[in-house]
Amino acid sequence: MALTRKFLAALGIEADKIDEIISNHVETVDALKAERDEYKAYKADAERLADVQKELDELKAGAYKEKYEKEHADFENFKTSVAEKETKAKKVSAFKNILKEIGVPEKRLDTIVKVSAVDDIDFNEDDTVKNLDVLKASLSKEWADFIEKKTTQRARVETPPEGDDDKGGQPSLAAQIAKRHYEQVYGKKEKE
Repeated sequence: MALTRKFLAALGIEADKIDEIISNHVETVDALKAERDEYKAYKADAERLADVQKELDELKAGAYKEKYEKEHADFENFKTSVAEKETKAKKVSAFKNILKEIGVPEKRLDTIVKVSAVDDIDFNEDDTVKNLDVLKASLSKEWADFIEKKTTQRARVETPPEGDDDKGGQPSLAAQIAKRHYEQVYGKKEKE
């Protein structure tokens, strides 16, 4: 049987006393529910304890050591492969930078890297390339056909650009734009 307001009113208890009784009853029930939930958690942990104990016994029997050694070997192999990849990437990057410095075009870098012995590059303790000048000279000779020659060509003054001349030629584009601008701003033609 549940403790309800209707039941307490049937017993002849006053309304304000009913509220107090219900309030105290709710607190008691909530506390009991919390204890019950805590007990259930302990019970579940106790049931798992048997499985944990069994697993611990198996590990003590030697399975742990084998598993550890396998995991450790796998981890060491992984570390080695990551270190090799990082070293390879560092060498490729340094090699590409050297090729750029000697004037090889960007579009040729990957092709040259594929056919070159990038693994032969060594670094100093301060992460600079060992024998950089010797390597640059060697690469300059080896890949001379790919190095772009930069030449500067001067403007030809024998044939100046066409523009305002006294022979009736068209004014230059800049002169036409300036004339239109003047007309738009001042509303009249500029003095010629």
